[in-house]
Amino acid sequence: MTGATDVVISTQGLVKKFGALRALDGLDLQVCRGEVHGFLGPNGAGKSTTIRSLLGLLGADGGTASVFGLDPWRQTVAIHRRLAYVPGDVALWPNLSGGEIIDLLIRMRGADPAGPSSRRAELLDRFQLDPTKKGRAYSKGNRQKVALVAAFATPTELLILDEPTSGLDPLMEQVFNECVAEHTAVGATVLLSSHILSEVETLANRVTIIRDGRAVESGSLEEMRHLHRNSVRATVSGPVPDLAAIVGVHDVAVDGQVVSGLVDAEAMPAVLAALTEAGVRNLTSTPPSLEELFLDVYRTDPAGRQR
Repeated sequence: MTGATDVVISTQGLVKKFGALRALDGLDLQVCRGEVHGFLGPNGAGKSTTIRSLLGLLGADGGTASVFGLDPWRQTVAIHRRLAYVPGDVALWPNLSGGEIIDLLIRMRGADPAGPSSRRAELLDRFQLDPTKKGRAYSKGNRQKVALVAAFATPTELLILDEPTSGLDPLMEQVFNECVAEHTAVGATVLLSSHILSEVETLANRVTIIRDGRAVESGSLEEMRHLHRNSVRATVSGPVPDLAAIVGVHDVAVDGQVVSGLVDAEAMPAVLAALTEAGVRNLTSTPPSLEELFLDVYRTDPAGRQR
């Protein structure tokens, strides 16, 4: 069981309203120390509103939120000293150089850009960023690099990353992945919101999927896969069994002696029994990818019915 001291981010029943719109409708979220926690949902689901609430940029209308056990609205400065934040669309001071902006952002966290623990020069090289250009001269991708170098340059307890690789090419995305792994290896915690589900699948220990301002799935990928459909493909030597007649089997296809389909976890024993009786020659069962898990959640309406 996770102890209270191991919880870095916690929201319970968090509510945020904008007029008649409930952007957050009782959100429960828990992020533990040292993990990369994927935070997923389509546009409008409430991800950015949650992050702004955690950063103390928005006050909540109900429920509670804490970061390091502190109140984001009342203890904002103390919290920001211990975290680095990278948004999906970075705005820079137009007349400062990239290097000056990086140094300013690092100093705002109380760190020394030139201190012995600073990786500023190394990261400028890895992200292939020219720090002498003015902020107004940077492309979107290079603006992201400025924020990422500032976030990764010195040790920090918490990284809050909201679409952090927006505008980066695949090579720079790989550098980003390496930097996240390096920080978590020394105990940092990461809240990662991204539309690049393969990125989250590579990095995350646990995932929360939100919908209409509420958490609808949360847990490790292994736990979540256990609750969803596997893709099954088998070759049999005897008559092909009618898997479509088994409750919990979907999208069955037959090609000669090969049968395939999507199988709910609770239907797997019956499927295996039918295939064994038919003389199974080979069998593959593939767990769903994070993208399939995500789409499966959104194929189900709020009452739990498949769309």
